[in-house]
Parts: sequence; structure tokens; C-alpha cells
Amino acid sequence: MKVLAVPNWSFGRDNGLLRQMRDEMELHDVEIHFAKSDLDHNRTVTAFSGEQDAVESCLFSLATLALPAIDLNRHLGCHPRIGGLDVCPFIPYEEPDAVEMNSWVDGVAARLAEEHEIPIFLYEKSEKGKHTEALPKLRAGGFGGLLAHDLDPDFGPKQAHSRLGATVMGWRDFLVALNLNLQEEHAIVSKNLAAKVRLRRRDGDKMFTGVRALGFQLPSQGISQVSMNLTKPNVTFVDPIIQWLSHAAKVVGVEDLGPELIGVIRARDMEHATVIQPDKAQIVEMR
Repeated sequence: MKVLAVPNWSFGRDNGLLRQMRDEMELHDVEIHFAKSDLDHNRTVTAFSGEQDAVESCLFSLATLALPAIDLNRHLGCHPRIGGLDVCPFIPYEEPDAVEMNSWVDGVAARLAEEHEIPIFLYEKSEKGKHTEALPKLRAGGFGGLLAHDLDPDFGPKQAHSRLGATVMGWRDFLVALNLNLQEEHAIVSKNLAAKVRLRRRDGDKMFTGVRALGFQLPSQGISQVSMNLTKPNVTFVDPIIQWLSHAAKVVGVEDLGPELIGVIRARDMEHATVIQPDKAQIVEMR
């Protein structure tokens, strides 16, 4: 079965390592969709797809390159994280057999835990009922919060790795990862807008169904950012969200600098994502 992998790595300031990872992906029978680092987030997002064996092989080659170079004790960045390989979702191109998909993810997670001595927490459709409530608490505490506690992972040791923390892994439905950058230095407006998005979602506003949002300061650029995941892209569209945020920012005197797509977007979503230039979008044909 063809799957998309979107591993997020906790490094973003080592261009040499990023080049090595891009070169390594070229050696595998996968289609490379995205491989970019961000200085302020201090994070690298990779996205590649192929048959499960090829995707697994590529992931472990990347882990062999990246994980020895990461030390979260020395990590500074605006993005929350708990692991060197912080999160690794898999998205099947077609509706899978859930039992078979879970078996494959379990195998990948068990192997990663053994080879790199990292606790692995399963999430989304791989989650087995252990971490529905625990994962948000783990993430809220960050890497430092992990070190002080005994853990109950699905695979691997019961203590966080001293440099690499823990990894969250599982298969899920497709989502759109999207940023809107704002011309403000201190992230006051971006954090306020992100909070309003979360409040409207909790209050049941259909325009914000499944929208997760955080506001960040990007010091290297002197701007701020509203960072979003649209987890229900079949019913929640890009254009209305960006238009609402842009208008709300302008009302308080802040100009938007345009949206930025992170990773890939499905061809079907582009009809309602006209704010994203097609030549800047990695488009995949997916259910």
C-alpha cells in the first residue's frame, strides 16, 4: 500500500544535515514532496511517499543521519517538541485495512524504539486507548517535562532518552499544515488570533471545525506567525480561514505577508485554496 510519511525533526539550523537528508531520500524508492528547515522553529519537516517497505527504509536511514546530531538539552526554538524525531504520521493514499495498517505501524515503532532506545507513543488511529488524555499533557510539558517522570509508552524504555526525548507516531487522515505570517514583531496579534481560532472551534463555529492554531514570534525575520493544522480539510477550507485571519489582522493595523504551505496538499483541496500559488504547492493525488 502507498503511504505518505511526514516526519518532523527537531533541528532547523544545520543546512549541511538538511542536504545530507535530501541526498539520502534520493537513494530510496520514494517520491520526495518536502524537505525544509525553519530557523525560528528549529524544526525540519520532511514528506515522502511510496510503498510501505520503501517508506520504512527511508525513514530509518533519515533517523540514522539526524538523531545522532540532535540534543534537546541544547535546543532552542519556538515550536513545542518532546522528541528528536518529534512526530511521525503516516497517511495512506487509500482507505486501508485498519488491522494491517496498525500492524505495520507497530512494527515501525517497535524497531525505532529498539534501534534508538526511544520511548514511542502511538497516536491518532494507531492509539490503543492508553494516551488519549496523556499525550496533550506530555506535549504541554515539553522535553524537560518528560525527564522528570516515569513514562508508559507503547514501545521502548519507560524513561525519556536523555537527548532525544520521546517520539509520537501513528497513522491518520490527511490534514493541511498552513502558516500565515504577519508583519508584527512581538506576536501579540498572532497569538491573539490563534486563541480566537481555538475558541471559535471549541464553540462549534463550523468555519473552524478541526482547526488547530498557535501563534509564534519569528525573531530572525522580525515577524510573527499563525501556525495551523486543518485536520478536517473535507469540510474546512483554506481560503475562508486565511481571509478571516487577514481581515482580523488588518482591523488592528497588522498586514499579512501571505500563507505558507508546509508539506503537501491534495489536488482536491486546491479548489478551495486559491490563496496558495500552485507553483508553491506540493500537490498529491490522494483520497
